[in-house]
Amino acid sequence: MHLITSQDELDAVVRELAKSEFVTVDTEFIRETTFWPVLCLIQMAAPGVTALIDPLAPGLDLRPFFDLMRNEKVTKVFHAARQDIEIVVHLGDLIPHPVFDTQVAAMVCGFGDSVSYDQLVQKVTGARLDKSSRFTDWRHRPLSDKQLDYALADVTHLIDVYQYLKDQLVREDRAHWLNEEMEVLTSRETYDPHPEDAWKRLKMRLRKPQELAVVQAVAAWREREARERDVPRGRVLKDDAIYEIAQQAPRDANGLGRLRTTPKGWERSATATSLLEAVNTALALPREEMPKLPKAFQPPEGTSAASELLKVLLRIVAEKQGVAAKVLATSDDIDRIAAEGEDADVPALQGWRRAVFGDAALQLVRGEIGIKFEKRRIAVFDLKS
Repeated sequence: MHLITSQDELDAVVRELAKSEFVTVDTEFIRETTFWPVLCLIQMAAPGVTALIDPLAPGLDLRPFFDLMRNEKVTKVFHAARQDIEIVVHLGDLIPHPVFDTQVAAMVCGFGDSVSYDQLVQKVTGARLDKSSRFTDWRHRPLSDKQLDYALADVTHLIDVYQYLKDQLVREDRAHWLNEEMEVLTSRETYDPHPEDAWKRLKMRLRKPQELAVVQAVAAWREREARERDVPRGRVLKDDAIYEIAQQAPRDANGLGRLRTTPKGWERSATATSLLEAVNTALALPREEMPKLPKAFQPPEGTSAASELLKVLLRIVAEKQGVAAKVLATSDDIDRIAAEGEDADVPALQGWRRAVFGDAALQLVRGEIGIKFEKRRIAVFDLKS
């Protein structure tokens, strides 16, 4: 098993891979102690060609790899692509295109919700993968043959999986379903979150606009600090500390030092000083500029039964179409359609999802179709006829 560490070898193998219509791609990385993932290994394959590339090799220029990622003539095939694409975006400042994600394709083809790679390989090819090297420290050199075998299997079996799913999508006229999903996956906005939006990933129950203003300011401050220092967010400030700061609103080092969630003495550091500047800026906002507390959607009284009926319809449609129900609609989609009908701004009423499920859901809401129990099966019938 050969690990590519020289520029000539990398250039040569990329030239070979670029001749194929598609290339399967996977990466191994570590990010436990950093904000940005540390790329440790790149695996690629195409019919008749395989490559294991060492991005940690001294002096190795990865530009040929990035050129292949932007090559519009070659489809890049990933399984659960988001983290791999994030690495390419960060290191190469580009979005791979075109992309085929076999995890999404598998859901569209009826393999269930978020099917794992090894499960998918077994179902498609019958092969059982050895996952014993899954938790390898990929920074350590030299890598053993067993580790390299494991890594390469993640792209060689992917060739068969890709061809199987691609054929099924064409056969069932669902290729355009996947294309819509790939547009989101290959959008620059997906991988360029603004620090000002960092608060949205926090699960906190806030009572006042002032608390939300502080959470927004501190979360944005933490995001910038973590990126600049290349450390995990929790190394800068824990989520619990953000919540306590929002509740207690400390304006100076003494106030910060009284909090239970910050280390003793930390309040006198330069980092804490810049944090307090963010807190005081938020607290100084005029009342009319304070952010409004987001309101969780509450279905109107009496719509819960309609939601349950729509869930039954969702299951009927999902089973008939051979597609994972989760792909068609979420619980929030269902609740909003039950409450708001056509006015519901949800993915289930957009694109291919509307054609497959959304229109039928609206027909059920309008009383144009019904659900009946017939011959031990649940079925949809037309009420107008």
